[in-house]
Amino acid sequence: MGGRWIDVWEPEDETFWREKGERIARRNLAFSVFSEHIGFSIWSLWSVMVLFMGPQYGIDPAGKFFLIATATFVGALIRIPYTFAVARFGGRNWTIFSALLLLLPTGFAYAVMEPGTSYSTFVLVAALTGVGGGNFASSMTNINAFFPLRKKGWALGLNAGGGNIGVPVVQLVGLLVIGTAGALHPRIVLGVYLPLIIAAAVCSALFMDNLTPVKNDTGAVREALGARHTWIMAFLYVGTFGSFIGYSFAFGLVLQTQFGRTPLQAASLTFIGPLLGSLIRPLGGSLADKHGGARITLGTFAAMAAATGVVIYASLAESLAVFLVGFIALFVLSGLGNGSTYKMIPAIFLAQGHRKGLSGDTAEAYGRRLSGASMGLIGAVGALGGLGINLAFRQSFQTVGSGTGAFVAFLAFYAACMAVTWAVYLRRPPVVPDTAESAEEPENRPGYAKV
Repeated sequence: MGGRWIDVWEPEDETFWREKGERIARRNLAFSVFSEHIGFSIWSLWSVMVLFMGPQYGIDPAGKFFLIATATFVGALIRIPYTFAVARFGGRNWTIFSALLLLLPTGFAYAVMEPGTSYSTFVLVAALTGVGGGNFASSMTNINAFFPLRKKGWALGLNAGGGNIGVPVVQLVGLLVIGTAGALHPRIVLGVYLPLIIAAAVCSALFMDNLTPVKNDTGAVREALGARHTWIMAFLYVGTFGSFIGYSFAFGLVLQTQFGRTPLQAASLTFIGPLLGSLIRPLGGSLADKHGGARITLGTFAAMAAATGVVIYASLAESLAVFLVGFIALFVLSGLGNGSTYKMIPAIFLAQGHRKGLSGDTAEAYGRRLSGASMGLIGAVGALGGLGINLAFRQSFQTVGSGTGAFVAFLAFYAACMAVTWAVYLRRPPVVPDTAESAEEPENRPGYAKV
C-alpha cells in the first residue's frame, strides 16, 4: 500500500479529504517527520563530535569551528537540488534514498573518529554530514503537496519543528554518552544513529506514498529567482534560521573554548537552546497570523539585538550565568523568527498577485506557485547564515581568543535586518486591494499571514 504512486490527489476537495486524503496525508507526515528528524541530527553531528575531541586530537578551536562550518555550508547548498528531487523521483522514493544516504557520513565518522586521524579526513567526513541538511527541503516540499491550503500551516509547522528537534536530541545523546561512558567514546553516539537511519528508510518504504501530480514548475522557479522579495526574505531568513542553526552547531564549542567548560559541562547545557528554539517555532507562525509577519519579525530582530548586547556584556565580564541567559534568549528568539519569516512568504506573493491585477482563486494560485518555488531558495540561502556564524566565531577566537568580536558583528547584522524589515514591509507594506475577493483573506483564509 505504502509503495503506490497516487495518480489522483485532490486535497482541496472536502469529500476526498474527509474520506481518504487526510488519513494518507497524516501517515506521510508522521514518517516524513521521523526521517527529517534523523537528517537534522546527522547534519548537526559535528556539534557533538567536537566535544569529544580533546587535546589528543591536536585540533585547535579554530579548526573545530571550521569542521562545523563545513557541515553547515554543504547542508545549505544541497537544499537546492533536494527541493526539486521530490517532483523528479517521488516523495516516498526520495525519502528512502535520502535516509539511506545518511549512512555514509555516519558510517565514515564511526570509522575515523579517533586520535591520529588526519584533519583533512575529518573535514571530508564533516562535509558528508551536510546531506542531512538537505532533508528539510525535500521533506517540506513533499508534505506541502499532501495538505490542503487550510492545513498547510499546521502540517508544515509540525514537519519543520519535528525536524529541528533533531538538533537537541543528538546533543542529548552526546550528553548521555559523555556522562556515562566518558568523553573517549564518541563511537557510541554514531552507533545509536546507524540503526535509526535504517529504521527511517524502512518506515518510509512501508508507509509513505508518491504523488504523481507533483511536478517541478521551472517557470515558477525562474520567476522566483527574478523576484526581489525572494532575496529580501532570504536575507531575513539568514538572520533567523541562520542564527538558529549556526548557534546550535557552535554553542557547546563556545562554552568549552571561552568559558573552559569540560565536555560534560558543555554537553549538559548545549541542548537547551536548540530545544527551546525548535519548540517555539510554531508560536512565531501563530503570532504572525494574528499580528502580521513583518511586525513579529521586526520585534524579533530588535529583541535578538538586545540579547546579543547581553551576550557581549557577559563575554567581556566573563560571566557564564549572564552569557547563558543571553545566548538561550537568542535561540528562543531565532525560533520565533523562523516561524514569522516563513509565514510572511505566502502573504508577500499573494499581495504581488493582486498588484498584477489578479483576484480570488487566481491570485491565490499565483501566490502558492511563487511562494512554493521561492521557499527552497530562501531555505538554502538562510542556512548559509549558519556558515557565516561559525566562520565568524573561528576568526574571532583565532584573533582575539574569545567570541566577543563575532557577537559585535552579529549585532550589526540584526540591526540591518531590522532596517530592511521596516523599510520594505512596514514603512510601505505590499498592498492587497480592498475588493470583495480579497477582503476576507487576512482574517478568514488560513495559510496566509498578513505581511
